[in-house]
Amino acid sequence: MKKYKITHKVTADFIAEIIVNEDQIDTEINDLKEYKKPNSKFNFTMLKGTESVTQTTYEEYDKNINNSSKE
Repeated sequence: MKKYKITHKVTADFIAEIIVNEDQIDTEINDLKEYKKPNSKFNFTMLKGTESVTQTTYEEYDKNINNSSKE
């Protein structure tokens, strides 16, 4: 029986949170320093109901890697 891989491209809203020490940001001038944009150090939570599928594809799935050097 054939297998298919289904891929959905999804957009959603997230909350990104991190706890930092006071010396890691400057509250006097509102400078978040290295925390201005979320990165892998942040914890992410998707807001329920905000997800939207923007594109869907499917393709035949084969566990074997397509290696053209095989004879």
